Amino acid sequence: MDLRTTILAENSVVLPFDIIGEHGFSAFVETPNFNFLFDTGQGKALLNNSIALKKDLSSVKFLYISHGHYDHVGGIVDLLKFKAPIETYSHPDIFSNRYWSIGNTRRYIGIPFSQFYLESLGVKFNFHKEFTEIEKGIFSSGEVERKTKFEKIDKEMKVVNANGDLVQDEIWDDFSLAIETPKGLVVLLGCAHAGIINILNHFINKTGKKEIYAVIGGTHLGFASQEQINSVLEVIEKYNIQKLGASHCTGMEVGAKLYNKLKDRFFFASAGSVFEI
Repeated sequence: MDLRTTILAENSVVLPFDIIGEHGFSAFVETPNFNFLFDTGQGKALLNNSIALKKDLSSVKFLYISHGHYDHVGGIVDLLKFKAPIETYSHPDIFSNRYWSIGNTRRYIGIPFSQFYLESLGVKFNFHKEFTEIEKGIFSSGEVERKTKFEKIDKEMKVVNANGDLVQDEIWDDFSLAIETPKGLVVLLGCAHAGIINILNHFINKTGKKEIYAVIGGTHLGFASQEQINSVLEVIEKYNIQKLGASHCTGMEVGAKLYNKLKDRFFFASAGSVFEI
């Protein structure tokens, strides 16, 4: 086994026994040298599913936070019951004051805990903004340059700025991971707010690799146009991607479209699913 990724939290489930689903994402990653956790989900599924799937949270070396939304960091306090202190890698903006705002409806969607509180429980934050090799062969994207014209941040995503105004959130803290394996890069996505095409191009440029073996996680294609979906399929062919494990913000309808194009190269990365090299 060179790499095993088990989905602990996701909107849907693939196993009929003991697993629960929630709107969120978390992946337990095992390498030959250590384990780590990518996001913690919303907080309802992490402990239940880790026990059901026999994944020991106390064994993780570090936590990687893809971005500061409740559905990716809400389970962090539960994680700390099993593993503290813990090294944690993320962007310094993850504690931004964030809202989902449509008309008169406004809902807080940021991290439900303060930085001070999490640090008091044992989180040791390692903030960065640049592309970084956080462990040998494991690369954090850092801030991803937005080059495509059609991969846009949802206009409903808002953040409170320094003046106290509610403005468009550009979500510069949207991070992804790339892991070197004998078969090529495996890319883990949180929500791909930066755009999946932007992210994949970013990793190719930064690592100097020519191919990506697999991509797993939220693609943020749930409301994408057919033009955008076609462009993603073109990039999948360009980088010879053999496995796309789409989940969370991909949506079932778009997932079905991707499956119909990719066939056995596609799988739903739902809670309980395992990807292994």
